Amino acid sequence: MKYNRILIKLSGETLSGSDGKGIDFNSVLDICKEIKACYDIGCEIAIVVGGGNFWRGRTHKNMDRCTADHIGMLATTMNALALQDGFTQIGVESRVQTGIEMRQIAEFYIRKRATRHLEKTRIVIFGCGTGSPFFSTDTAAALRAAEINADIIFKATNVDGIYTADPKKDKTATKFDEITYIDVLNKKLNVMDSTATSLCMDNNIPILVFDVNKKGNLLKAAKKNKIGTLVK
Repeated sequence: MKYNRILIKLSGETLSGSDGKGIDFNSVLDICKEIKACYDIGCEIAIVVGGGNFWRGRTHKNMDRCTADHIGMLATTMNALALQDGFTQIGVESRVQTGIEMRQIAEFYIRKRATRHLEKTRIVIFGCGTGSPFFSTDTAAALRAAEINADIIFKATNVDGIYTADPKKDKTATKFDEITYIDVLNKKLNVMDSTATSLCMDNNIPILVFDVNKKGNLLKAAKKNKIGTLVK
C-alpha cells in the first residue's frame, strides 16, 4: 500500500538547518535522501518549496506587496535549485519548473510537461509559488496538486500533527488524528492558509500534516502508515 502520486510541501526553513536562514546543504541532502526513500518504492513525487529561509514578504509592511511577493518567488527558486542539486548528487533525476519564466535556469511551468516528467519517474520541483502575488506557497501546493492529480499533499512541518492549540504554548493541547477541511477553517487552525484549504476541499485533495524532521516519517507517510493528522 502506497500513494502513487504525492505533492510534498516543504518550508524553506527545512533547508536551512539549525541557523533558520539561508541554505545548509547538509540539510538539503538529508531531506533529499528522505524523499528518495519514497521515490524508491515507486511513488511519483512533486515538491512545492517555500522561501521563508530567505524572505518573508508580509513582514516588510513598508514595501509594495507585489514587489515583496516577487522577491519571495525568487527565494523559492533558489531553494528549488538547491533541492535539484541535492537530488543530482544522490542519483535521482529531477526538474525545476517555475511559475515565472527564467529560461536559463529552469523550465517554465507547463502542466502537461510536469505530468510527463512524473510519468518518466522524474521528481518535479515547483518554484515561484503560483507565479502571482498575494498567493502563498501553500496555495501553490494546493493548485499544483489539483493540476497534476496528486493523491495527497504532504504538509511537511516541524510538529507531529494538528493540535487544538499550539502545543509549545499550551500543554493541554490535544492532537487530532483526523479532521475535516471545514473544521480546520472554522477553528482557524492555520494548517495552511484558508485559500489553500478551501482549494483542497473543493478538489477533494487530502492533506497529511506531520513532522518531517523525524527520520523515516516521509516513508511511513508514503506507505500510508498512521502518522500525523489527516485533513479530508
